[in-house]
Amino acid sequence: MHQPAPDPRPRVLHLAQPVEGGVARVVLDLAHAQLAAGLPVTVACPGGELAAGLRELGADVRHWRAGRSPGPGLPGEVRRLARLIDDVRPALVHAHSAKAGLAARLAVRGRTPTVFQPHAWSFAAVDGPTAALARRWERWGARWAHRVVCVSEAERATGVRAGVHAVYTVIPNGIDTTRFAPAARAAAGTDGTDGTDGTDGTGEPASPLVVCVGRLCRQKGQDVLLRAWEDVLRVLPRARLVLVGDGPDREALRRRAHPGVRFAGAVGDVVPWYRAADLVVLPSRWEGMALAPLEALACGRPVVLTDVDGARESLPPALAARCLVPPEDPVALAGAVTGLLSDPPLRAALGDQGRRHVLTTHDVRHTAGRVAALYRELLVPAPAANGGTAQPVPSECRESIHS
Repeated sequence: MHQPAPDPRPRVLHLAQPVEGGVARVVLDLAHAQLAAGLPVTVACPGGELAAGLRELGADVRHWRAGRSPGPGLPGEVRRLARLIDDVRPALVHAHSAKAGLAARLAVRGRTPTVFQPHAWSFAAVDGPTAALARRWERWGARWAHRVVCVSEAERATGVRAGVHAVYTVIPNGIDTTRFAPAARAAAGTDGTDGTDGTDGTGEPASPLVVCVGRLCRQKGQDVLLRAWEDVLRVLPRARLVLVGDGPDREALRRRAHPGVRFAGAVGDVVPWYRAADLVVLPSRWEGMALAPLEALACGRPVVLTDVDGARESLPPALAARCLVPPEDPVALAGAVTGLLSDPPLRAALGDQGRRHVLTTHDVRHTAGRVAALYRELLVPAPAANGGTAQPVPSECRESIHS
């Protein structure tokens, strides 16, 4: 029987856990670009919205049963992943976020070119002994990553300060600037009585609307925003706040929220909310480089962010000077929000500058192109590593791939 010739194109295996939020969006965007370029793409993940979106793109999706956080099930997760990798036989493994990065490096141990992309370091999310353990692992696990991809220079610097000695590449996050684009003010899945249609339901001019898009969890800092909101209402009593997203802190946040704060829950399309907003706020405690501010800026909306890793690099200078506040500082956050809500011309100018900045610096096509260049670099055959330990590709090999 005639056997089909093997596909000469290198297969990329993406590993992802978690399967929602910014990590999922990055994986979807990369898979879309790589499939469009003719690259065979397999993604292993624990299902969810990410798997559904990947199947719509035509990617090969493999179910990898794994929890979001490390725990007693880790050895089984690593064994299942090792079997999956043996079956897929990828030319390159790209692991996204701390959990997938942990399992992938334990399963592969440098025997296949491995890219680890933390999407914010694991040790930034915890304190005390747990943080020390996470730092120790990242220092050890770096030997099994041929490249660590950080989404901001600040994220890379955080890794270096923590003693994670690796070969780093910084590739800023990008977003789809055709999907995230300005448009006429529109209702964001509402019944038209809460002001998102441009009025307050009585024909009067709409009250200013602040939108926060993100998973409802400690990282994203919605609790800080709710503390700041009381001060905002003292200055602007008609201001409105909507939290878009879901997560483990939903009920706790509801209990502490002002009665007028709306919880929109998880939505299929966040674009209408960005377009309806007068201001988008993300008061994160830690990030690598958040996607929500880039999406808001692409829609022409100004933002207020906490000055965590990636925030300053995601903004043009004018916004960085006006729109960054210290993390966990509700007083500073309230001051920045009220200042911008009280100045519509400034908001319009900053939104326009933000849109131009994203077009030139954070278009997802730029990101995908830089990732593709990194793959080409790593797929050049390199001398055998010691015991499977990942080594940098020699400079002469890096040069030959472009000749």
